[in-house]
Amino acid sequence: MNALSAEPLDATASVHPLRTKYFRRFWIGATISLFGDQFYLVALPWLVLQLTGSGLALGTILMVAAIPRAVFMLVGGAASDRVSPRKVMITTGIARTILVAAVAELVYLHLLKLWHLYLLAGAFGFADAFSYPAAMALLPSLVSLDRLPAANALFGSSAQLSTTAGPAPAGWTVKRWGIAAAFAIDAVSFLFVIGALLMIPDPPAPPPGSRRAMGKAIWEGLRHVAQDPPMRALMLVIAAMNFGVTGPLVVGLAAMGKLRFGSAAVFGILLSAMAGGGLVGTLLPAVLPRQRHRGPLLLGFCFVMGAGMAAIGFLHHVVAIAAVLAVVGVGSGLVGVHLQAWFQARVDRALLGRVMSVLMFAVIGLVPISYVMAGALIQVNLTLMFEVSAAILLVVTVFAALDPSVRAIN
Repeated sequence: MNALSAEPLDATASVHPLRTKYFRRFWIGATISLFGDQFYLVALPWLVLQLTGSGLALGTILMVAAIPRAVFMLVGGAASDRVSPRKVMITTGIARTILVAAVAELVYLHLLKLWHLYLLAGAFGFADAFSYPAAMALLPSLVSLDRLPAANALFGSSAQLSTTAGPAPAGWTVKRWGIAAAFAIDAVSFLFVIGALLMIPDPPAPPPGSRRAMGKAIWEGLRHVAQDPPMRALMLVIAAMNFGVTGPLVVGLAAMGKLRFGSAAVFGILLSAMAGGGLVGTLLPAVLPRQRHRGPLLLGFCFVMGAGMAAIGFLHHVVAIAAVLAVVGVGSGLVGVHLQAWFQARVDRALLGRVMSVLMFAVIGLVPISYVMAGALIQVNLTLMFEVSAAILLVVTVFAALDPSVRAIN
């Protein structure tokens, strides 16, 4: 085993992650920041729809964020391996704080224009390209390898709990104090994760002479994935699945709340229902026996997701839609924890940032097209958008089930 992966920073092997001080600090700071992000995620689409009334405009703004996120993701992973995931996260956290605070001020002064949101989205996408792989590369240095599922479950439950509890107060804040206040709360929340990272030492540096030129470093990560058949097949399935679902859920639920129900509260309820299911899903690995058949688990989730998207298109009652989204969330949370732990434990620490950036690229690479596709279909018919999404997911499930590399993932 590579020396970099031998011990967590606290050198306390095989103890619960919450008993590891550096992990605990990172988890608390990140949890507060994740809760603050919900104010941004409610305020931004509501602001765009308020300014334009167009699902296509919302889709294009989200596309502007997704393009640099995808294009620079591999660079971000290589930078994390070369510099340090902690330093990368501190830098991107500071940048996000400044950007969101600036937008809050523009909204408060009634000076905000639509092009400001395009700039914000592009800058956020660029920051995401570096912070996403850095966060996943930092985690294995804070806990022992056998505790990665528990650590991922804690972070996943924080994310899901934030998206369950956050949208309602975010919507209430927008209604009571305005959109500027919601952006300001998000800006303040970034300070907590920055503070936590400042109290964590850097992971061990790569061995002398192990650094590569940026292009070669990226190529090594891509080659590692390409030479691992189960990993390669899984990346392709994840890419196709996210293409079919991300745009329809992100753009579609906002449009449903605004156009079908005319209520920010309904939008928040739908987000909370899906996140509540996701919270249950992320906690399940902590209480269920170890999952040794992750391939069939992924295939089952793909089928449930496709059936759920098909049902949402025809449902017109908030409670029914929320129930379906909760079921989808359970599957998403359960699969996400298992697959992330599988990747982190499978890859050598020296390559982890780059390989995790390839994973994130698979997750988001086609998302810009997904956003635009969803926005364009909404302009035609909201129900049609959900049915196209369901068809894509079910086709992906069939082809993945025929691939023995996917079925054999353990």
